[in-house]
Amino acid sequence: MSEAVNKSGGTGPSHRGVEIGVSLATGLLALIGIHGALAVGIGWGVEGPRGGFFPFYVSLIVLISSLVNLVSALKLPGGKLFARWDQLRQVFSVVVPTAVYVFVIPYLGIYVCSTLLIAVFMRWFGRYNWLFVIVVPIAVMALTFFMFEIWFLVPLPKGPLEHSLGY
Repeated sequence: MSEAVNKSGGTGPSHRGVEIGVSLATGLLALIGIHGALAVGIGWGVEGPRGGFFPFYVSLIVLISSLVNLVSALKLPGGKLFARWDQLRQVFSVVVPTAVYVFVIPYLGIYVCSTLLIAVFMRWFGRYNWLFVIVVPIAVMALTFFMFEIWFLVPLPKGPLEHSLGY
């Protein structure tokens, strides 16, 4: 994809800028992980390693990796295109609804959220007719419910609809 992007002459973020941004973002997440690990303790207790022992070292490895990537990104020549804006819009048209789906699950439950996500993607990307958009997601979630809740006895996050139905 990158070769086609470079030849197309489109505009968008530079490869170097994206590398720097991702390095800084992962470094920030690593620092947050280190801070949290230090808050719960990274040493050894009577029972063994304390709660922050492994998260601390994993976060430290991520921080070091982020710094290595940042230094490498700073050495990259500028101007090389990462992706065109229209290509990034396609990516975000999937990422944004999926992120909303993940954040809404605790409030509406996995069954309602998954039904809506499948329906939105079927209509938006697949351009299926409304009959399929209504029937398929409901059927998939009914099968998922029976498989996890009834057959395997694995409870999944439920929302107000499931609670009102007694589940």
